[in-house]
Amino acid sequence: MSPAARAWVERFVRHLRLERGYSEHTLRGYRRDLEDFFSYWGAEPREVDLQALRAYVAHLMALKKSRSTVARRLSALRSFFSFLRREAHLKANPAKLLSAPRLRQRLPRSLSVDEVFSLVQAPGPGGFGPLRDRAILELLYSSGLRVQELSALNVEDLNLREGLIKVRGKGKKERLLPVGKKALQALGAYLAERRRLRRRHSQALFLNRLGGRLSSRSVRKIVLKYARQVGLAKPIGPHALRHTFATHLLQSGADLRAIQELLGHASLQSTQRYTHLDVAHLMDVYDRTHPLASEDSEGSQEP
Repeated sequence: MSPAARAWVERFVRHLRLERGYSEHTLRGYRRDLEDFFSYWGAEPREVDLQALRAYVAHLMALKKSRSTVARRLSALRSFFSFLRREAHLKANPAKLLSAPRLRQRLPRSLSVDEVFSLVQAPGPGGFGPLRDRAILELLYSSGLRVQELSALNVEDLNLREGLIKVRGKGKKERLLPVGKKALQALGAYLAERRRLRRRHSQALFLNRLGGRLSSRSVRKIVLKYARQVGLAKPIGPHALRHTFATHLLQSGADLRAIQELLGHASLQSTQRYTHLDVAHLMDVYDRTHPLASEDSEGSQEP
């Protein structure tokens, strides 16, 4: 990777951090993808053209990279070269006309109501760890938070009296979310136990046993631990509870725009995939309950 390419990559990453408010996790992904391209290309950014990008795609396919990996790297390159064009380093974005491989649409993993109840009740009845874990599980399902959003919460963001929580999402955009009664009860019990910790000065809402902020990685481990404990068929993480939150709202008749606001999606397109889940749910209900849904029904014979 040339010094000029590295300098532009760092400048781009700094732009994403300061002006777009991207998380460190996202920034590491951008840097890694761009470094991979320029390690392959070995030349200056201004020398990149459409043919070079097509050759890179062929290189990734030869390495049997997944479609999602190829699409993600091309997205990073489009954003990077768009930034260089805005900075007047390039006259045009060479990645603009490059088409990404079509991704297979996969429905998000979601839980049934009974599975959610089993999961949130899995932590024990008392003690710092179980009370904290119960509050985490309840809040993830109650309000549909991203795991990074939950980890970043501070005590002052929670209003138990009003049943609201202030969340800082992607791009540092804030949104105010309602918190369900069960989650409020779990949070109240956890906060009472939290006050007994020696390091009470930490502003973080969810703490580890040393009194520091609980990391996103630790939250994922907590969710996976209890999912295994209650015997869920497939391993799940915090994102599955976010999907479940949205799916259950839609199945209960919530407006898609309202779900978009609650999830913090920038566009409705990101939220619309839940309509596929809802159709699948409705078809399942139809198949199980409608008198003419089954071929074995008495009235299913042709006239």
